[in-house]
Amino acid sequence: MRILIVEDEVTLNKTLAEGLKEFGYQSDEAESLKDALYYLDIRNYDLILADWMLPDGNGLELVSQVKQKTPKTIVIVLSARDDKDSEIEALRAGADDYIRKPFDFDVLIARIEARLRFGGSRIIEIEELIINPEEEKITYKDKEIELKGKPFEVLSHLARHKDQIVSKDQLLDAIWEEPELVTPNVIEVAINQIRQKLDKPLGIQTIETVRRRGYRFCYPKGA
Repeated sequence: MRILIVEDEVTLNKTLAEGLKEFGYQSDEAESLKDALYYLDIRNYDLILADWMLPDGNGLELVSQVKQKTPKTIVIVLSARDDKDSEIEALRAGADDYIRKPFDFDVLIARIEARLRFGGSRIIEIEELIINPEEEKITYKDKEIELKGKPFEVLSHLARHKDQIVSKDQLLDAIWEEPELVTPNVIEVAINQIRQKLDKPLGIQTIETVRRRGYRFCYPKGA
């Protein structure tokens, strides 16, 4: 699970990132609305922790944009505002939860776990192909396909951005925790695994290479 932390209080931001890591979550840290929008352009997130007051805007603006782009992404607003009207405003803006500062970290983790558990399925269904990121499972015409690890994540990411061209750099940033430490050829290896374990045995095409630009999920065009 990957979480985006949007919090301009640097100490709190770092504390949240370190605490989430201990519970097995990957996270990115943004301290402004601009930085948050940058991350949202290159990565998919299961959940976003968004501070209400940011140095360059209102955290609720972020909530609105996230929900328009990826409605299933869970957004929890963190705010020092402790009045009922503010909580109502945040929830009506699209937030899935509202947590007042200061908060107990264990309570925050419990709320995150609850939202991820009940926040809605992230299963991708395209005709007879079903990709279930929560269980790392692929089925096609009720037949289960064995594809795990990074190839599975690459397939899932491209499927979420169906018909869009995604570059190698975008895939590295979206999937690898430290993309600067790996070479772009790991993408080619992952794509080859997808074609060998999924496309070839089933006689379909899920991913096409767009020369000099990247890759595009194209199923069912190649069926």
